[in-house]
Amino acid sequence: MTKRWWVPYVFLAVPLTLYFIWVISPIAQTIILSFTNWDGVSTKFDFIGWKNYTRLFSDPYFWLSLKNNIKWLVFFVIVAIPAGLGMAMLLDQKFPGNKIFKTLIYLPMTLSFVVIGQIWSWILEPRSGVLNEFLRAIGLGSLAKPWLSDPKIVTYALIMAALWRQIAYAMVLFLAGLKNVSTELVEAAYVDGANACQRFWYVILPALRPAMVIAITVNIIDSLRAFDIVYVMTRGGPFYSSSVLANYMYIQSFHNYRMGYGSAIAVIQFLITLGFIIVYLFYTLKREEESI
Repeated sequence: MTKRWWVPYVFLAVPLTLYFIWVISPIAQTIILSFTNWDGVSTKFDFIGWKNYTRLFSDPYFWLSLKNNIKWLVFFVIVAIPAGLGMAMLLDQKFPGNKIFKTLIYLPMTLSFVVIGQIWSWILEPRSGVLNEFLRAIGLGSLAKPWLSDPKIVTYALIMAALWRQIAYAMVLFLAGLKNVSTELVEAAYVDGANACQRFWYVILPALRPAMVIAITVNIIDSLRAFDIVYVMTRGGPFYSSSVLANYMYIQSFHNYRMGYGSAIAVIQFLITLGFIIVYLFYTLKREEESI
């Protein structure tokens, strides 16, 4: 093996090359373009230094998009995580139809956000959409609203549609985590007189900590890269009121032909996401060191 030290590198050559071409190279190109005024069409561009970034931080629509991303993040954590955990705890019990309910709840995970966006566009359609028709049918017509055209509520309508899929994802992670919970510890706590809440808080929840960390991290990253459902349902409107960073970057780059400015938005989004990934990796490595 000492004479064949090169063998592992031969096997790694192809995937590392592809990774460099499709991941590292585009990231480097985006960072370089963020310091230019390239319009995405012409063959010439000028380096303008930090002007795109200084303009970015004085752009009210950038801050609005970032604010909307924070709203996505908050709801993906405080709604999707507890709801997914609750469903996992419920469906981890044995009862008739258990597998059918798991399949039905997991079903949105098999759909792309584009398809989910189309489905919820029909549901939230103001005149004949399912939601407004249902509210009128039960005598709550006053609650019927133009969900996707009112700047005050459009972001929350999009988040509601996205949560339909995201809760199912959190549920699957917690169902997997519950398989690692020791039944002996739960039974011992029951024998010692612990009630259901105490068994959950002191026995089950600590055992679910790895699944919890993964679920929170993935949900945060998903909230920061939200794009498909926003573009399909509202295109970021009305008046950028539902825009998020990825959507605003796309509009600036491909609609307004400001590729340099769009690249600066992408770099900021990348750095924010990278920060959460580093925290997750640090936590994971720390736990591995403690377990050794």
